[in-house]
Amino acid sequence: MTIERAGGQTRIRLSGPWTAPYAQRVEALTSEIEAEADHFPVLLDLSGVERLDTLGAWTLGRTRHELSARGQADFANASPEQKILLEEAAYRDFQGAPKPRQSRAMDFLVDVGQSVAGAGRDLVGGVGFLGELIAGFARVVIHPRRFRGTAVVNQLEQIAYRGVPIIVLISFLVGCIVSQQGIFQLIKFGATPFVIDLIGILVLRELGVLLTSIMVAGRSGSAFTAEIGSMKMREEIDALRVMGLDPIEVLIVPRILALIIGLPLLTFIASIAALVGGCLTTWVYGGISPDIFLDRLRAAVSLNTFLVGLIKAPFMAVVIGIIATLEGMAVAGSAESLGRHVTSSVVKAIFMVIVLDGLFAMFFAAINF
Repeated sequence: MTIERAGGQTRIRLSGPWTAPYAQRVEALTSEIEAEADHFPVLLDLSGVERLDTLGAWTLGRTRHELSARGQADFANASPEQKILLEEAAYRDFQGAPKPRQSRAMDFLVDVGQSVAGAGRDLVGGVGFLGELIAGFARVVIHPRRFRGTAVVNQLEQIAYRGVPIIVLISFLVGCIVSQQGIFQLIKFGATPFVIDLIGILVLRELGVLLTSIMVAGRSGSAFTAEIGSMKMREEIDALRVMGLDPIEVLIVPRILALIIGLPLLTFIASIAALVGGCLTTWVYGGISPDIFLDRLRAAVSLNTFLVGLIKAPFMAVVIGIIATLEGMAVAGSAESLGRHVTSSVVKAIFMVIVLDGLFAMFFAAINF
């Protein structure tokens, strides 16, 4: 190593092999360079270096990094091969740059903007997926042999038949609670019989379909996302495409068709269970016998009241099915992604079910139905 100082600049000429067998000497020379470099800028002249390996390149890169912290330092007269090695084995500071400070108000606005943009992307993706689903249904109608009846029956068993016990139990309990609280409030005004009107209209128009849709979204929607997401992780969906099969027709059409058929049936069963719970509660707390309950219920509700809940059910089934299957198709190749999309599926489906119920309520009120 030769050190030359001229014109406010330090040129350090290196020579010989800068390789691993001479590691101790290399370390000693680099320490001497750091101690002797008192005039900047510093040029490390590599024209005399005979051999250079990763150890020498990394050591020189570290030395240049240390010198650059005190002033300007760079390499000179390095061969193309040496430049490549110095670049690949360069010493890098792993401490990240400090994040710029921002105001909390600005961060909040950024989060709101990102949420709105994400909701917009989800809406556009849902509309596009709905178009693919309609095209898949059309292909099945045009070519009936492609219809997978066995898959539909299997999904009906999973969605409707196996979901009956929990839906009946929860609807029965909700009917009991609503009826009990209604009696406690209406008895103050001597209007206890009107609790039958309350429970009948509320269950048949709103609670029956809403509770059923929420439970189906949490039970079957999460299952759809997990099943399709697991297939996506194991590349089974890609295998279907390789075999010439359309995943929309094979996986999604049977599930959504089963939802469209099963959700109205579950809604009817849930409404009956809630009315039975309300009947028993009014009998116990209000002294209203089942015969009087049925007579009053027949006078309080009409066919329109019953149809409102059933009309909502298929639309909610489509919304739940689209969200659940779309989130399943978006799963990446990790368990974390699967869990995140299952959670997102349930949250989005429940949210959209409640929003759709509110829109239907305004629509039916506007047309006086």
